[in-house]
Parts: sequence; structure tokens; C-alpha cells
Amino acid sequence: MGRRGEKRAVAYLRGCGYSILKTNYKTPFGEADIVALDGETFVFCEVKTRQSERFGSAAEAVDWRKQRRYIDIARFFMMRAGERAVRFDVLEVYDESVRHIVAAFEA
Repeated sequence: MGRRGEKRAVAYLRGCGYSILKTNYKTPFGEADIVALDGETFVFCEVKTRQSERFGSAAEAVDWRKQRRYIDIARFFMMRAGERAVRFDVLEVYDESVRHIVAAFEA
């Protein structure tokens, strides 16, 4: 279910005009599901796939530890790609929809 959700998230972002730079980007700090470019901004996306919100929203699973990991991943990425604006988004992928939470958390 996870990989299928990530593919749907990539298609969604492309449809919104984002350029996909990396998927499943692995670093010593962990893995980012999607690294994209929105205009001049690097966007690090965590994808959460769920069948329903019965046990809470998918975004609620992105706790402070996951956020800290994404911030470290972004720093690692920018050491190689160069400094620019950065944003952290969460994409909740459900059976029938994709909910995109722009700037879900800050560094």
C-alpha cells in the first residue's frame, strides 16, 4: 500500500506543476519519500497512505521525531544541491483522494 501511495503522490505533485527530483531519497539520517521542486523551493514530502481516518489522520503520524529527521535530510540534501528555500509537506493518500498539506511543519 505504501509504494502505491507514493506513486499516486508523485503523480499528484506532477499534476500540480512540481518537478520531482528524488523519490525514496536515502541519507545517513533516514529516507525522504519525495524531494521536489516547487518554483525555486525544495519541497521534502512525507507520504502517508491510509484506507480511512478511522484511527486519526495520516498527518498525525508525522511526529516530532519524523520532523527532526526530515530537517536533517534537507540539510544533507542542500549540502550537495546548494542552498535555497525549503518547505516540508505531508501528503495523505487515501483510497479516493490525496490531501496535500503544504508547509505541514517548519525547521
